[in-house]
Amino acid sequence: LPFCLAAAAALGQCWSVTGAPLVARPRVPRQSSSSDDDTTTAETYLSSLGFSDAELQKVKLRYLSRFEPDVEKSVKPFLQWLSDLGLTDLAVRKVVVTLPMVFRSRLEETQKPVALWLKGLGMEDSQVAKTIVKFPS
Repeated sequence: LPFCLAAAAALGQCWSVTGAPLVARPRVPRQSSSSDDDTTTAETYLSSLGFSDAELQKVKLRYLSRFEPDVEKSVKPFLQWLSDLGLTDLAVRKVVVTLPMVFRSRLEETQKPVALWLKGLGMEDSQVAKTIVKFPS
């Protein structure tokens, strides 16, 4: 379906298997509210770590749904793991802002095995850290 929507955007129209035309609708970014009631625990935690309002806004827009990952089970362990790899605070923020969806994946099942695999290929810890900053998923 995403390919069809891309084709529809390029060609003007695409057809479903039932013969009905599919119309591509542009994605409208969610409007953020400045209300304190709209702030999640995860946002508050990241803000306490020095994330700027602009960075938090990017995280919220890129998360694709309401940004409310579990701080204790997802956010803290992932950020600690990045720090343990040797990433600076700035690099950690870059990873989170670039791909906040990492909080949806399971650290033990995805990121850690990839890091071990990269180390097994002969990469130094610093090289693994740089690779994760460039390709956080």
